[in-house]
Amino acid sequence: MGKLIRIGMDTSKHVFQLHGVDGEEKVALRKQLRRRDLETFFDSLEPTVVVIEACAGAHHMARRLRSWGHTPKLLAPQHAVPFRGRNKNDAADAEGLCTAGGRPEMRFVPEKTPEQQAELMLMGVRDALIRARTQLANAIRGYAAEYGLIAPKGLANVEALLERVAADADLPALARKLFALQGEQYDAIEAGIEEVEAELRALVRSTDVCRRLKTIPGVGPVGAVLFAVKVPEPEAFESARGLPAWLGLTPADHSTGGKQRLGGITRAGDEQLRAVLINGAMAVIQQARRKGDAADPWLKAMLARKPTKLVAVALANKMARIAWVLMTKGGRYEPGRRARNAVGEAP
Repeated sequence: MGKLIRIGMDTSKHVFQLHGVDGEEKVALRKQLRRRDLETFFDSLEPTVVVIEACAGAHHMARRLRSWGHTPKLLAPQHAVPFRGRNKNDAADAEGLCTAGGRPEMRFVPEKTPEQQAELMLMGVRDALIRARTQLANAIRGYAAEYGLIAPKGLANVEALLERVAADADLPALARKLFALQGEQYDAIEAGIEEVEAELRALVRSTDVCRRLKTIPGVGPVGAVLFAVKVPEPEAFESARGLPAWLGLTPADHSTGGKQRLGGITRAGDEQLRAVLINGAMAVIQQARRKGDAADPWLKAMLARKPTKLVAVALANKMARIAWVLMTKGGRYEPGRRARNAVGEAP
């Protein structure tokens, strides 16, 4: 086997498919390994580039490869698909990764540290707990409605509904027992959310970039943390326009023959961060409508001639560009200043 300059590795729980090429881009390795054999194999190789798909466990695997002396590169799955060929199997996936990793224009996913992964886990656990609370609250309301017990909208009224259920002597004993069980689950979820929210606030206070990002209107603690952990290398974007494009906040381009055709937003990036930005933009729009003439002139003019949802996307795009400036150049957001001075530099 000649000297390998690049290996594409298709990963899974137990089986890893390798495809390697030499300096002449000729196939020099096709091999399948079990997880337990990875360290022995890579320890015996000279340092090389290993291209893996940015999927579950990819960042951990990248750190292991680096500890064995190799250079890992994480590739977004959609970038490897055009190089895979017609058939979908482990060998074709590994070959596609190897080919895509050799393209000079290819962009790779920044490797995350264990601390950054823990911060992402914090956001994931928070979302899961909120979904569980909503699901349980809806179930409690639905079962209570079967007995004619109706509560006003809002999570704040769930506790009062459970108290009414417990005090209703006409309910069957089994129903009261089951409602009590649901109440205990609801309290446990509420306690979990409070604990996670406390961790989130502490993380924002201890991270400089999060504190600065939070000064952007519409970007709260959740958005600030998501920016910090999902965009660890903002310098990878050549300009501020690159970040909203990566987030899918720009129109899809279907131009041909010199005629420009733009469609709806691509929604091609991180769904979680994009949703947080648009929700934050909607909150800013609501505030602007309450302010009336005191609202931002740009936003006021947009709302006068465009639909609200379209304005929200445009504002989210603007928020992402401001975030890029703050992350790459430092400073804090200062309203009323021109974009190039948004970080507080002297004009």
